Amino acid sequence: MPEISFIWQNAHASGGTRARVQGGVRNNEGMTDAAALTGWTLAYSGKVRDLYTAPEHPGRVLMVASDRVSAFDHVLEPGIPGKGELLTTLSKWWFAQLDGVPNHLAAADGPSTGSGTDAAIPAAVAQRAMLAVSLDMYPVECVVRGYLSGSGWLEYQATQSVCGIALPAGLSDGDRLPEPIYTPAWKAPLGEHDENISYERTVELVGAEVASALRDASLDIFTRASAIAEARGIILADTKFEFGAHPETGELTLGDEVLTSDSSRYWDAALYETGDRTASFDKQIVRNWLKANWDPSTATPPPALPQEIVEQTAARYRELIERLTGE
Repeated sequence: MPEISFIWQNAHASGGTRARVQGGVRNNEGMTDAAALTGWTLAYSGKVRDLYTAPEHPGRVLMVASDRVSAFDHVLEPGIPGKGELLTTLSKWWFAQLDGVPNHLAAADGPSTGSGTDAAIPAAVAQRAMLAVSLDMYPVECVVRGYLSGSGWLEYQATQSVCGIALPAGLSDGDRLPEPIYTPAWKAPLGEHDENISYERTVELVGAEVASALRDASLDIFTRASAIAEARGIILADTKFEFGAHPETGELTLGDEVLTSDSSRYWDAALYETGDRTASFDKQIVRNWLKANWDPSTATPPPALPQEIVEQTAARYRELIERLTGE
């Protein structure tokens, strides 16, 4: 699955959540000048997003998407111009499509309005930021796969299963699965790799009731989103969701980014039908170039991305939004 960063969390001690806060500001493309965010304090700087809090907005977090791009657990240079705005635009669009699914978008004060657009968001980051309720996040990445690809394909080759789910023999890389499967991953502590886990392990982490709710919600959202994408000539091959408990109501709430080019694998449906399973709308272009020009297993830092790779990636991100939203 594409690498993603995690939303700031405020209830580390509860067992079902954990805080990831680190000091310092990365000197990389798309980094926000703190001076432009008067009243907001950096709480967390991730691979892609930076999260801020403010005393004037208790229970809220400002999520700012940068232009940084990551792969193989490394932040790469240069960034992808406009990426932060594109990811934020797509997340907000998908939140709007998922009617009836509670999400973390919030007004500055009072209950969530589901818009995420508020006067509290500084003008300097208005196009690439969301004002969100600070959820008590569950330590599970809710991965759903409709097609066999990525780490799922690697695991299938070794075990003919993915996360303990047995699959039919004879499948190939990129094949559509008989039905979407829920293959969760555990959010490892900062500095460690996340790992695929079984559903039974999810029950151990969050309890049977929450584990069931996470699975059911993930599969439902994936099915709805797949139909929306398919109607626009796009295949949603796989994606990951993150959920938390609303701090006031306890309601299961969709958080972080949703169905973006960073958290999902999208393919061109027409080209897929011709046998081309490489026409993706995500950062696979970046990963492919890195694998051809650098060994991720070494301690050597990754090389700078060529300008043509940066431009191709940015163009695919823009094309996905245009084809999905029609704008």
